[in-house]
Amino acid sequence: MKKLLFILLIMLFTISSAFSQSNFKIGVNAGIPVGDVEEFTTFQLGFDIAYFYPVSDLFSVGALAGYSRYFGDDISTSFGTIEVDDISFLPIAASARFGFENSLFVGGDLGYAVGLDDGNDGGFYYRPKVGYELGPLAIIASFSGISADGGDVSSVNLGVEFGF
Repeated sequence: MKKLLFILLIMLFTISSAFSQSNFKIGVNAGIPVGDVEEFTTFQLGFDIAYFYPVSDLFSVGALAGYSRYFGDDISTSFGTIEVDDISFLPIAASARFGFENSLFVGGDLGYAVGLDDGNDGGFYYRPKVGYELGPLAIIASFSGISADGGDVSSVNLGVEFGF
């Protein structure tokens, strides 16, 4: 049993090394709403898929598409409880990353988030991020914002990304 576990571990590290310089990325994230939406949403969940083209060893550019949902809260008033609807977006963006020699990277996404709900027109999408690569996996912290009509839908996020 110990030999089998040892062989599986070696295979995992070998596969991790093979995928560490991959161009496609799939990520999931969860966030805490801030700004205009923090009063009537409880949390945010999202996922995205991206393709990166390496411009140099440390800099890549690409495109990203995803889905983001802000979950509505129940607000108590003197007239009763109001159930706030969820807010959903489809972000489509250009993406860039600058990596450092120690697996740390910074990057960002800029584009448009299509609103998927009635009355949700979407808006300008931006997402600065910092991450740390662990083979084909990366841990990412980010701030996600969508600006439209003088308001914003924003969250502070933590996520994981898998490269393939």
